Amino acid sequence: MKNLFIKGILFFMAVLIVPTIAFSANFIQVKGSDTEVNVVQRLAENFMKKNPNVSIAVTGGGSGVGIAAIINKTTDLANSSRPMKDSEIAKAKANGVNPIGAVFAVDGLSVIVNPKNTLNSLTVDQIGQVYRGELTNWKQVGGPDLAVTLYGRQPNSGTFVFFREGVVRGDYSGKMNQMNGNAQILEAVKKDPGGVGYVGIGYVVDDLGKVASGIKVVDVAKDSRSKAFTPLKLENILNGSYPISRPLYQYFDGNNRAKVEAFIKYELGPEGVAVIQKDGFYPLTDQWKKHNAQIHF
Repeated sequence: MKNLFIKGILFFMAVLIVPTIAFSANFIQVKGSDTEVNVVQRLAENFMKKNPNVSIAVTGGGSGVGIAAIINKTTDLANSSRPMKDSEIAKAKANGVNPIGAVFAVDGLSVIVNPKNTLNSLTVDQIGQVYRGELTNWKQVGGPDLAVTLYGRQPNSGTFVFFREGVVRGDYSGKMNQMNGNAQILEAVKKDPGGVGYVGIGYVVDDLGKVASGIKVVDVAKDSRSKAFTPLKLENILNGSYPISRPLYQYFDGNNRAKVEAFIKYELGPEGVAVIQKDGFYPLTDQWKKHNAQIHF
């Protein structure tokens, strides 16, 4: 009887404590982009070491999940590898949310193939043709006589949307294998000599900038008259030579700014930038620094 009484007390306390933590000013919930989840997890861990009174929980699920959560007020920060759509912003405002997007890093979205594929470079248009299913053998773009196998993301992924709008410029081939995340694409291409995938740069390099074994990163040219550039060099991202780089966003409710401001400023500061670069991503270009300045970061 005594044990039952104690268990009852503990259960009652847990019911009270969990909501208290969830809505605490010192608890920050982050949801969204699979591309961003690992680097933001590391940023959060380092921030919490310096600020032990703050707890940050980071989960993935895709940019669409994060954006839906900021609209529904079930997260404090939405990681997103694409900008919010006008329809999403309108939906947020109708729900009393004022979504503001800070950019904390830049990604050189990388096209990867198996090392057995002798092809080293592609144009943006050729990549689009491949993913629309118009080119089905690598020999059609100067590679080996090998059937193309497409690996991409699911529709709730910001990378799926960014790549479709900026590179595919049409509908993906119905034969594309839709994978749950960057890591799954990487592993699939390693095993498939004809495979091709697109992943965030943070997933293809280690802490020293060395490319993961079992894959090859393709150089990309803006068009057939342009030189192809690799996403593996910082200067190609900063000067805009690499044609499919993109900003990585974190959306927050402007009405809730005070809760997340210190963490975002940490990410943008020297220590945060060091973590971002160690994870393979890039610091902000002047364009995105100006963007952040407009929202007072």
